[in-house]
Amino acid sequence: MKRILVAEDDKFLANAYRVKLTKAGYDIVLVSDGVEALQKLHEFMPDVMILDLVMPGKDGFSVLEEIKKSDTLKNIPCIVASNLGQKEDVDKAMGLGANDYVVKTDLSMAGLIEKIKKLAGE
Repeated sequence: MKRILVAEDDKFLANAYRVKLTKAGYDIVLVSDGVEALQKLHEFMPDVMILDLVMPGKDGFSVLEEIKKSDTLKNIPCIVASNLGQKEDVDKAMGLGANDYVVKTDLSMAGLIEKIKKLAGE
């Protein structure tokens, strides 16, 4: 079973991810801030991470920077899912190592699952 770490501080959206991705056959761990995300990455070692950018503790940009500096974490594929849709934000996240970027208002769970399958090598 593929493992996904979801870093999302919006409780409603985090629960929606959990329900849909669990139904799709994934093992899901939810965290609600960037500091917790970095701790869980080491414990859980997911196949894919879904990362919000605007979170308490540490924002998603800082999380991406730390992931890419870590030999043990740098190869974990990351999909950024954010309300930040400006070109500068997308470019910054991709430049920091995100594998994909989705704007939450345009997000479909079916589309997200396809992206996950691609990145997880399914």
